[in-house]
Formats: sequence, structure tokens, C-alpha cells
Amino acid sequence: MSASIAIKTTPWRQRLGLGLSALTILFLLLDASGKLLQVEPVMKGTVELGWPSSAVVPLGLLLLVGAALHAVPRTSVLGAIYLTGFLGGAVATHYRIDSPLFTHVLFGVYVATIMWAGLVLRYPALQTALFSPLQRRN
Repeated sequence: MSASIAIKTTPWRQRLGLGLSALTILFLLLDASGKLLQVEPVMKGTVELGWPSSAVVPLGLLLLVGAALHAVPRTSVLGAIYLTGFLGGAVATHYRIDSPLFTHVLFGVYVATIMWAGLVLRYPALQTALFSPLQRRN
């Protein structure tokens, strides 16, 4: 038999979760906009990271797709999975060029952590699925 853990959705959990999700989505939309509009500092920074300037708009489109998926409640978990992979690429890119660890390399980890925390606070069933201990089958 397996025991299920019931986690209540409280108003503060919902508000905090929505706030963290909104913060993440706004950040991702700002980042995508800079890439799509080819803003000079974004172009320069992307090239300094070793990406060709021709990759900026496609990266912006990929990021916009992830932000849109994450923004829609029905696809928010799919968007978070997609964006976790995208942010992993950012971590790898910064690590490859020996960027400072805590401010640059791990920044994608910070964003992903905030994104997932927002989802877990909004959807208690997700918390149960992610963090409940594995049950032995007899």
C-alpha cells in the first residue's frame, strides 16, 4: 500500500507561487525581447559568450516559446521542463568560458529554482509527485 501526502493550497502559497512565476516569466520575456529586438548590449554579450550573432534571434524565439508555455497554466509544467533545459545550456555556456561561478554560471540555476518553486507552491500535487518518498512494492 502506498500512503499519499495531502498538501493544502493556502492563499499565501497561491500568491507567493503566482508571484514567483510572474517574476520568472517577466525576466524570461525581457531576455527574449532583448534578443528578438537585437539590442546592442545583448548582441555584444551573446557574441562574447561564443555564440554567432546570427544565433541571437533564434535563441530569443526559443526562449519566447518556453516563456509562453510556462505562462499558460495548462502547459506551465511542460514549459518549466523546457526552460530547465534551456537554462542548463546557459549554465554550460558560462562554465565553458570560465565566467564567475556564483554570479554568472549558477544564474540559470537560480532562475530555474525560482521557476520550480513557483510551480510547487501553486500546485501542491506537483510537490507530492516530486518530493514524496518512493514506496516499496511488496
